Amino acid sequence: MSSENMPEPVAKRLGYALKRAQQALRTRMDEVLRPLGLTVAQYAVLCAIEAEAGISNARLARAAFVTPQTMQGILANLHRDGLLSREADPSHGRILRSELTQAGQKILAQAHRVIGDLEEIMIEVVGKADAERLAELLSRCADNLTSRQ
Repeated sequence: MSSENMPEPVAKRLGYALKRAQQALRTRMDEVLRPLGLTVAQYAVLCAIEAEAGISNARLARAAFVTPQTMQGILANLHRDGLLSREADPSHGRILRSELTQAGQKILAQAHRVIGDLEEIMIEVVGKADAERLAELLSRCADNLTSRQ
């Protein structure tokens, strides 16, 4: 939905503008990740595992904005597709530690490139400094909203 379909007072509200940008980004991410065989949630999981091998399933679920039950399916699919290895944690056998395979590293590098290209499309209209400031401000907004629950 574009802002031209919404009455001006609503279209200028921060929440509406944020949701519109999020929806546009999500739609474009789906489009560019699909040829790589990835979903947005799978990309988020691969990014989190790249940053912290062995990260817990609960933290992965939070990073990907999905439930722990949904995360089990995402991890199973990534493992099935050969993008993750999953081994029992040496200190706790019921915990499975996930790590990227070589194939996972390769597909994630490709995904980083196409997602980076999308981010550049957003940055080109506001500039790098404003984009960094906007990211910081949005993080502060999110932190403030979650601290007041």
